[in-house]
Amino acid sequence: MTMEQDLNQTPRGNRIHIGFFGRRNAGKSSLVNAVTGQHIAIVSDIRGTTTDPVEKAMELLPIGPVVVIDTPGLDDVGELGEMRIARTQRTLEHTDLAVLVVDGTVGMMPEDNALLEQLKNRHIPYLIAWNKSDTAILPKILPPDTVPVSAITGKGITTLKEQLAARYQRQITDQKVRSIFGNWLSPEDIVVLVTPIDESAPKGRMILPQVQAIREILDKTAICLVAQPEQLAFSLKMLRQPPKLVVTDSQAFGQVKEIVPDAIPLTSFSILFAHYKGVLKPAVQAVKTLETLPENSRILISEGCTHHRQCNDIGTVKLPKWIQAHTGKTFQFDFTSGNTFPEDLSPYQLVVHCGGCMLNQREMESRAARAAAQGVPYTNYGTLIAYLNGILERSLTVLEQL
Repeated sequence: MTMEQDLNQTPRGNRIHIGFFGRRNAGKSSLVNAVTGQHIAIVSDIRGTTTDPVEKAMELLPIGPVVVIDTPGLDDVGELGEMRIARTQRTLEHTDLAVLVVDGTVGMMPEDNALLEQLKNRHIPYLIAWNKSDTAILPKILPPDTVPVSAITGKGITTLKEQLAARYQRQITDQKVRSIFGNWLSPEDIVVLVTPIDESAPKGRMILPQVQAIREILDKTAICLVAQPEQLAFSLKMLRQPPKLVVTDSQAFGQVKEIVPDAIPLTSFSILFAHYKGVLKPAVQAVKTLETLPENSRILISEGCTHHRQCNDIGTVKLPKWIQAHTGKTFQFDFTSGNTFPEDLSPYQLVVHCGGCMLNQREMESRAARAAAQGVPYTNYGTLIAYLNGILERSLTVLEQL
């Protein structure tokens, strides 16, 4: 596999999401095309040509694998315009880096200043691209973090890309960017991954959290052993020394906990990803509210990806059954998937989210923060299943060392 092929296969949730924002006719789409060197966005002199956010996964040097997002104008008008602006606002929830494109012939406008305030409040790193600088008369003092550019002549495009890369690198350095296993693994450590192959497993491939875990284990020059639950006991017996860690699919928690001795650390892919995505703490706190939920409470079960629902689907079938069996109560369940996640969570007494392997960290933290702001407990699949199996505390012991 070539480097280019490898980058093109980088999971969407692991890509840097770069959003281009600005007023209509500021030249956002032209700048997107100039920065990417591709014809990603439709360019027209007609105001409001971009009617929906346009996303493109690609490699953008010197940054690496990214998702570039072109958004509708911040000053769109009319009923449809308000809907387009709302979609642009939602784009902020998964934007890692923002580019505010300013029409240099008119300068900063109220909509531009309002967006800057939002970016600062959300702690989203940003640059201002002062577009049309080939024809505009530049002010003597430009706003901080501004790069004069021209999407038409290419002026400043290389500088803009270099500064975007530097800004993102500074951000991840400050945040000490997470990894799935942290610094817990050393060379030659053995990790056993328990991956059931049943009716919910995709044909001919493995699910993304399993693939990402395998790759990170290998990157750390540790040793990865993959087994199904039925082969787990034999696999452990075959090893001359106990593994450093056993990670299981959440659905097999009940079976796996009976096989793995207490002396061997045990957790799940979903719990690891909750930690990786920054939502584990609220997930652990929220799951315990299950015991006090009143009869007929509404519970939202949400997944970050869209897939064909199986007859024994984890989200729509198994989780509701397990929750009601554990509590002895009847609840109302609603289900969402993909980009659909309610703005108003007040009708719900609990939100249960998937591990979020297809969503980036900012999107997962944004969803958890939305629930917290509305006073709704927010947990995830793996944390809930571990709790239902009486194994949550054991599963979290590993995370305390990461």
